[in-house]
Amino acid sequence: MTVFILRRVLQAILVLFITSLVVFLGVYAIGDPLEILLPADASMAERAQVAASLHLDDPLPLQYLNFITSALQGDFGRSFVYNRPALDVIFERLPATLELVTTSLILSLILGIPLGLIAGVKPGSVTDESIMTGSILGFSLPNFWQGMMLIMIFAVWLGWLPSTGRGETGYILGIRTSYATWDGFIHLLLPATNLALAQIALVIRLTRTGVQETMPLDFVKYARARGISERRILFVHVLKTILIPIVTVLGIEFGSLIAFAVVTETIFAWPGVGKLIIDSINMLDRPIVVAYILVIVAMFIVINLVVDVLYSLLDPRIRSRAS
Repeated sequence: MTVFILRRVLQAILVLFITSLVVFLGVYAIGDPLEILLPADASMAERAQVAASLHLDDPLPLQYLNFITSALQGDFGRSFVYNRPALDVIFERLPATLELVTTSLILSLILGIPLGLIAGVKPGSVTDESIMTGSILGFSLPNFWQGMMLIMIFAVWLGWLPSTGRGETGYILGIRTSYATWDGFIHLLLPATNLALAQIALVIRLTRTGVQETMPLDFVKYARARGISERRILFVHVLKTILIPIVTVLGIEFGSLIAFAVVTETIFAWPGVGKLIIDSINMLDRPIVVAYILVIVAMFIVINLVVDVLYSLLDPRIRSRAS
């Protein structure tokens, strides 16, 4: 297991280096931040002064070398727009995104696993067909359209929930979160639901397929022969077996949700990194864009490593092969 983790860490370093190079070249080849940062009537002297202060007048290879050298020391440059360290701006917004993504995954597990179990033990029934039809809608409907419909129904027509913003937050164990206040919690419900709908459909399908593949196996027949109740067989023996692919997929989806929560955060004006990256791209705030992508890639790598470790804990055969 130690050798496996070390190998993954070395691979992660290589991936981060290649990603930084590709992203740096791609971002710095697009547009000129001075056109946005300075007024149209700015003189050449003013442009030269600002370009020198931001090191935009250095050759591109030198800019990348300076970026890598600073990044290895934890410095990803200063935001052109906010005039603050890029990582500080990202980490200031990241908790809101993590809160949104975590809530959506919790919703997908709470709703997806029970519905998938029900559909799996009653294949071909009206209940199964209804649940699977709902899962198809969850996969098929565009995320932005779902968000607008949720706002229209629950915020405009019914007036039950607020449509935008994070609401009032508080502190739990020193962590600023929307869960600490009722206002913050109800502001979280609509964007988290919008982000969770596709994940609920995914969990339903994974669970249903796992149940249908596991129920005919010999260990289930043996458990029935021993007189174990169907409920215990389903929720203990079968569920433990099908958790492996669910944990794997949700672990990967966690990183994907962080990266692609942009649409939901934009629709619901949620103050997370998704909305930050859209604003930064529009403002050509290069340090924010590069730092954001590298942070997301690093999170993907860490999440995948954690998933692999959980995989080995759930299935000892994987642990023995890794060692």
